[in-house]
Amino acid sequence: MNRVICGVDVSKDWLDAFIRPSGVFERFSNDAAGIGALAALCRVEGVELVVMEASGGYERSAFLLLWELGIACALANPRHVRRFAEAMGFLEKTDRIDAAMIAHYAEARRLSALPPPKAAQLRLSALMTRLSQVTSDLTVQRQRRSAARDQQSVASLDEVIALLVRQSRTLEGEIASMIDDDPLWACLNQAFRSIKGVADRTVARLMAELPEIGRISNKAIVKLAGLAPIANDSGKRSGPRPVRGGRSGPRGILFLVAATAARYDPHLAAFRQRLQSAGKPKMVIRIALARKLLVILNAKARDARREFECAT
Repeated sequence: MNRVICGVDVSKDWLDAFIRPSGVFERFSNDAAGIGALAALCRVEGVELVVMEASGGYERSAFLLLWELGIACALANPRHVRRFAEAMGFLEKTDRIDAAMIAHYAEARRLSALPPPKAAQLRLSALMTRLSQVTSDLTVQRQRRSAARDQQSVASLDEVIALLVRQSRTLEGEIASMIDDDPLWACLNQAFRSIKGVADRTVARLMAELPEIGRISNKAIVKLAGLAPIANDSGKRSGPRPVRGGRSGPRGILFLVAATAARYDPHLAAFRQRLQSAGKPKMVIRIALARKLLVILNAKARDARREFECAT
């Protein structure tokens, strides 16, 4: 028997809801009152799952508040939904069609409810996002500083750089305090940092953007980070297996850290040497090292979680 699913197309101002299979469609404002009205409609229609696309943060309030109101929710990848709609013959794009396709996609893929992260996890993610923004701004301002010649411009840039450095240090301190104050995070921190080259920012990014680490299989965590090779075979042809998708933040930092860790860790160093001896391209070696490091970190996180559960 098919479930009753509500697909919600999210924008800055509106929530367009389509309930499948009844075909009910309504528009609500993307605020507390509108979200409450959406929850009331879901109760009346017997909705079992509300599914919305990840829309750059505009979906966050609706997702969290609906869970607080007792309505189970899940998130869908917008690109996957769009391709599904095109495969179903819907080349046109309207809010109603998008909401209907989200519900249809959720039914076809048998999406399940995704419980919201805890408050501490949300705060850590927010702090890590802000730290990444400040770091990027620092890079831009320092590049401008190196090219500046006018003394007034230099003084202005120095002032901005000093402010960003202070903010960066403050954010790093708050993140470190959060990790130290949480017993499980502190245990994971110790496990991750047993690998030379894995430092504060790597640990914080993994905990903020890859909280599933240690909870799921090596194969699943590698795919989640976008480091799993994608098969590209047809008939007798065996094509190259690229990587794509996944979470870019953890993947990017793993590329950097794996290269450093391979200088000190004998297993990673030997693994890199085998790939080099086999004549593998540099990018293939970079990806393989990052994948290998993630598998090691996942195993360490799994062991750390088990030890923590036994101790508590």
